[in-house]
Amino acid sequence: MNPTQPAPAQPTADTVLADISVLLRTVLAEYGDDDVVINMSTTFNRDLELESIDLVTLAGLLEERYGQRVNLAEFLAGMEFDEIIELTVGRLVEYVVWSLKNTEAG
Repeated sequence: MNPTQPAPAQPTADTVLADISVLLRTVLAEYGDDDVVINMSTTFNRDLELESIDLVTLAGLLEERYGQRVNLAEFLAGMEFDEIIELTVGRLVEYVVWSLKNTEAG
């Protein structure tokens, strides 16, 4: 997948999970952890051990992939600290699918 390719017209949880997995592997490759299993229940903190700077990197990659339609910082800003610590890949996938569908309708 090329992050600069346009996102699919009809995003599904499966296609977005595949995209996010590739983006996460890009972030994790800096640590040599690009072979980790990523699925809907994978947590950013406990399973992937991502730091806040890694979330900033991920936010940039998400914007490259989906444009302004997906704003990770805005998504995280609406959460309590405990929610961010327990954030799963699945919850991010649901947010991305929701964002893409709502911007298409608008």
